[in-house]
Amino acid sequence: MLTSPGPTLTQPIDYTKLRRDLAQAVARVCPRWQPAFRDDLVQSAVMRVMQVLAKAPAGSEGESPLTSSYLYKVAYSVLIDEIRRERRRRETSLEEDAVAQKVIAGENPERLAASHELGRAIQDCLARLKRERRLAVTLHLLGHTVPAAARLLEWTAKRTENLVYRGLADLRECLTAKGMGL
Repeated sequence: MLTSPGPTLTQPIDYTKLRRDLAQAVARVCPRWQPAFRDDLVQSAVMRVMQVLAKAPAGSEGESPLTSSYLYKVAYSVLIDEIRRERRRRETSLEEDAVAQKVIAGENPERLAASHELGRAIQDCLARLKRERRLAVTLHLLGHTVPAAARLLEWTAKRTENLVYRGLADLRECLTAKGMGL
């Protein structure tokens, strides 16, 4: 259980106790699927609280912002920020896509070889596209809608749509030139 109330702003802060209280708060809000990030979340929370304390006027009297409910709110906001950051930078390798591997695993050897050949051809053709078109087409191939891709790339929806369709046309042309007509 978190301890409350914390020290006043004129009292020295026990950073060991602060870290322990924040670790408890993070443990309460951190989902089970993200246990590896707990130490990082605790560290981010400690840094955030230290920034707030540094901004507090020197020698100010009154109640400390370090109540248990405040520490819980800090832990929660740090968790949400980390989840958002993780979603923004999430990358998926076309080769290591688990769903594609499961689908391919149950097929005959000839079809498996053809799938690998097509996969290599797609990767080669994607590598030849201009960077913007490659990003837009890759997100499209991964299942993102145009509005979702636009948000991820921080582009307008119209620009993203144009790049997706022009990139797909270039990809189709490249694959046809390689004898992989679609």
